[in-house]
Amino acid sequence: MIFTTKAEYGVRVMIQLGRRHGAGPAPLAGIAEAEGLPLPYLEQLVARLRRADLVTATRGAHGGYELARPAADISMGEVVSALEGSMVPMQCFTEPGGKRVLCNHETDGYDHCATKLLWTRVQGSVARALEQTTLDELVSFAERSAEPPARPAPRARTVRRRGRNTAAASV
Repeated sequence: MIFTTKAEYGVRVMIQLGRRHGAGPAPLAGIAEAEGLPLPYLEQLVARLRRADLVTATRGAHGGYELARPAADISMGEVVSALEGSMVPMQCFTEPGGKRVLCNHETDGYDHCATKLLWTRVQGSVARALEQTTLDELVSFAERSAEPPARPAPRARTVRRRGRNTAAASV
């Protein structure tokens, strides 16, 4: 299963919006600059996220985008699906209307494709991982990662004096 830049960049936009949640609409240009991503492409992605009711837009001088609901209520499955469409593990798989995975070998009259079980499990595992991961989890992770690392406390040095070990304060 290959996710395109639509999913990668779109998830990054959603994390930025999640980090700014409650601070009012965030201008997309600011997000594009912060993430080093092309603004015209992000505009296309945000349009998909709006159609999926994941973000809302506010026009005007102080306009921008914000999450349509709390980050804890948004799964990555919703986000990726809005950006990528259906998720299938291989090109020979299609989803005819439902959630059932169909291998193209079945339409050719070959209904015992040996790899179908594997790819069906792959698809199910990826879909579960995305559904079980919330935007809130990713926002929390991003905020922890953005914090400067704590400076370790100075360690005491051991100084040898006349055959004995004594601890001396760090200088």
